[in-house]
Amino acid sequence: MPVTTTWQDRVAVVTLDRPERRNAVDLATLDELHHHVDAAAPDARALVLTGASGHFCAGADLITLEDVSFTQRLAEILTRLADLPFTTVAAVDGACMGLGMQLALACDVRVVGDDARFAVPVARLGLMVDHWTLDRLARLWGEGAARHMVLTGAVLDADDAWRLGAAQVRGGLPDALGLAARAADLAPLTQSGSKLGLGVPADDDAGVSRYEAAFARAWASADLVEGRAAFAERRPPVFEGA
Repeated sequence: MPVTTTWQDRVAVVTLDRPERRNAVDLATLDELHHHVDAAAPDARALVLTGASGHFCAGADLITLEDVSFTQRLAEILTRLADLPFTTVAAVDGACMGLGMQLALACDVRVVGDDARFAVPVARLGLMVDHWTLDRLARLWGEGAARHMVLTGAVLDADDAWRLGAAQVRGGLPDALGLAARAADLAPLTQSGSKLGLGVPADDDAGVSRYEAAFARAWASADLVEGRAAFAERRPPVFEGA
């Protein structure tokens, strides 16, 4: 199978597993990835996305890439991954190129190994990525680095990712799992509402209204009562997402 899911308590670990292609993604793998994310979503409190055999994802499998319909399917999956209501972690080692960068950008935080390499080599291929990717790249890496990668085909490394703030933790899969496990113990309504707010521009009135509704829900929740009680009793809280 090109994609697998394992579980560590409430953390779903979704792994791209095409080592013969450095986990490059074709259309069948996109569909499989979407299936695994959808299957994990109802029970997960956090998700780690990673790649097998030392590489995160070397990009789209250009041997089988045929037309723009591939990019349309990819956009659906990136949106689904980005919109998950809990914390998502990209555990990045080795190649993180093109489509791999898009998957890493769709996650909330990135844990980056020392051998990670990042690129958006569209200018080398005559391709373009969608506007969502450009916007996300510029916000998470900074506009200068985004222009550097997209316009000149530059390959950046783990030190660059750390220096520019695109990597939140230096380390490997165990570090990503530890981070996800800690996130899984935190308040679900706070995480889902905060993710919504972080993705909404200030001039998006409808989006701000959705955030305000999530804000009100969190402040009226049983989880807030539990959080305050746990703080007063000096014990870990047990959040239920209600």
